[in-house]
Amino acid sequence: QVQLVESGGGLVQAGGSLRLSCAASGRTFSNYAMGWFRQAPGKEREAVAALSWIGDSTSYADSVKGRFTISRDNAKNTVYLQMNSLKPEDTAVYYCAARNVPYLGTGYAYWGQGTQVTVSS
Repeated sequence: QVQLVESGGGLVQAGGSLRLSCAASGRTFSNYAMGWFRQAPGKEREAVAALSWIGDSTSYADSVKGRFTISRDNAKNTVYLQMNSLKPEDTAVYYCAARNVPYLGTGYAYWGQGTQVTVSS
């Protein structure tokens, strides 16, 4: 079992930046590919970014390419989402998730509780 706890959300003006963190505990974190998802009110959850175990593979939603960067520190059991040039449409609850395999894919086994990001115009 893996427990994920997100932090770093908050209120920011458009054009600003935030860095989300996701601290993992439990089973071996470094064997897992990790991802960030978000869900805005009235909308379906969408994938934002993902990163393989060793960091050699990434994927990003088109809407965040060039603005968001996913990274991880396996020694600290933490994955990050650096969000720059934020837009009001980035407002959502952001969730961290872990696969139970080291490579990218669509199935995630573990989820955090989410952290709110609000971008004001």
